Amino acid sequence: MKNIVIVGAGTAGTMMANKLVRALNEKEWRITVVDRDEKHVYQPGLLFLPFGSYREDEIVRPRKQLFDRRVDVQLNGVERIVPDARKVVLGNGESVVYDVLILATGSRIVPEQTQGLTGPGWMESAFDFYTLEGAMALRNKLAQFEGGRVVVNIVEMPIKCPVAPLEFVFLAEAFFAQKGLRNKVELVYATPLEGAFTKPKASAALGDLMSRRGISVLGDFNVAEVNGEKRILKSFDGREVPYDVLVSIPLHSGAEVITKSQMGDAGGWVPTDKHSLRATQHHNVFAIGDGTNLPSSKAGAVAHFQSEVLFENVMNFIEGREPSASFDGHANCFIETGNGKAMLIDFNYETEPLPGRFPIPGVGPFTLLEESQVNHWGKLAFKWLYWNVLLEGKELPMDHRMLTAGKWS
Repeated sequence: MKNIVIVGAGTAGTMMANKLVRALNEKEWRITVVDRDEKHVYQPGLLFLPFGSYREDEIVRPRKQLFDRRVDVQLNGVERIVPDARKVVLGNGESVVYDVLILATGSRIVPEQTQGLTGPGWMESAFDFYTLEGAMALRNKLAQFEGGRVVVNIVEMPIKCPVAPLEFVFLAEAFFAQKGLRNKVELVYATPLEGAFTKPKASAALGDLMSRRGISVLGDFNVAEVNGEKRILKSFDGREVPYDVLVSIPLHSGAEVITKSQMGDAGGWVPTDKHSLRATQHHNVFAIGDGTNLPSSKAGAVAHFQSEVLFENVMNFIEGREPSASFDGHANCFIETGNGKAMLIDFNYETEPLPGRFPIPGVGPFTLLEESQVNHWGKLAFKWLYWNVLLEGKELPMDHRMLTAGKWS
């Protein structure tokens, strides 16, 4: 019997395991997924947790319940990967050999790598919302917050879900307005980017919206250190921003096992062919999701589009053919803008977000680069699709490639 081993039981790893186990003969192929714990977190839900919109039990489920019964799920942790021996060494010392390896190792935050961030004030006046613990601590802080300066800061790119910090500041503005505190709260968005977002058209639209909401944007702000005692955020160019509450999107890196196994670049990201999704250094290794070094967004929708390509290319590999499917960098992101509305952006490696209608050209129902209630409903509906369709590896009536029909420049 041959073995496909998937390292990582998050969004990408779960989708791939469920797709492959249905397509392959279980007498010929065993699918093994390895990870370190039983907790699967719906990460888009972490954005809503600080504002009381979601409860913890709505966004957390046991991992093993999410897999087809034929998938062998090992939750002993991963010590290292030995590509030359084609094996994965688990935390309990046992090894799993593979014929095909899929790296779905994701990304992690490393707040300790920013000077002072995890020092005095961490989880008291400075928080993240990219972890369950951070989002819940921030929820408790915002529930009792009565006014002052709230600074949302991206330490460095890349990060998971690049639009999430924007969504947070929009939702915070609406949250404080609903509580009658908006005139007592100053909102500041400090980013290492020149503007609100990476793509010019989207950055202009989002920057204009932030301006109209009274949210200050500090561009080209590269954090040097955090003084938690004095509650000051300092940049390398000498600028200092006092805060009452700091919402940090910390430095991200790839998984520790990738670095330990010497399979990543300096940031711990897996060097991956941007189209075939095959790891560039190993013939029988593929990579998907947030753990790659691809110049695409690290987001669940992107992992879904990648899974369509990777499934086809893994099947090609198994049958002795070269990869034929090609990933174009397609990203599709709803952006919550508060007050029951949201934007939607759709782009890829070559094409920036454009206005138009999605997914049916000229019809919608979703509008691109415009706020609408329908977009907000789409954002909320994604949670159901995530648990019931995407993770199960089911097909959606949507091309993994970005289409230009229905868009205009």
